[in-house]
Amino acid sequence: MRIFDAHFHIINFDFPVIENQGYMPPSYLVEDYKKQTESYNIAGGAIVSGSFQGFDQGYLLHALQLLGGNFCGVTQLPYDVSDDEILQLNAKGVKALRFNVKRGGSEDLSKLDYFARRVYELAGWHSELYIDATDIPDIAITLSQLPALSIDHLGLSEQGLPHLLKLVEKGVRVKATGFGRVELPIAETLKSIYDVNPDALMFGTDLPSTRAERPFETADIELILQLFDERAADKIFYSNAKQWYFK
Repeated sequence: MRIFDAHFHIINFDFPVIENQGYMPPSYLVEDYKKQTESYNIAGGAIVSGSFQGFDQGYLLHALQLLGGNFCGVTQLPYDVSDDEILQLNAKGVKALRFNVKRGGSEDLSKLDYFARRVYELAGWHSELYIDATDIPDIAITLSQLPALSIDHLGLSEQGLPHLLKLVEKGVRVKATGFGRVELPIAETLKSIYDVNPDALMFGTDLPSTRAERPFETADIELILQLFDERAADKIFYSNAKQWYFK
């Protein structure tokens, strides 16, 4: 089964790493990622900037250069970043903007509507939210009207699932990632999202699983293979995310 790994982190202390909420992540280099995933058929992926990396772009561009053109970046930027910098990042493989509501380290959520529209119109980027889905009602109207949006880690909580599914109905994508950090019935949630929109789910390893109660394991892949037929699994593991990031 080919995999487009839609969510993983590279942590390189040759570049700025910032303690976040008392947490300092471990080093996790491109070679560590390649070694840990060598038994999987990784055919591309998305490197996601973490709360502990702030607005640094150096580590991300370095990692993209090492991994090659089948990989792209999801970055955090201040809302007053210049158009030229956005376009330069786009040319070097960055394809999305992240708002980390759960952990911070990104631009404030009050800038979401303006900033998400700006990067979409300028470079075709979608925006990604790390948010507990129970908080979606507070900003549901804004989220439902954005041109392109994905939600990390299945929305994190079972209570938030009904709110998440309403967004999925409107075309919002959801990352099937972080199974060891969510508080919800994973199998039922995956099936519910797929039933609403077969194009919505995008699998990712979430490596190195920073702060997760349980790190990623092969059983996470096996669960999806058990739940879905071959065509559906290929959409979840590869084609949904590939088409989303490389429009």
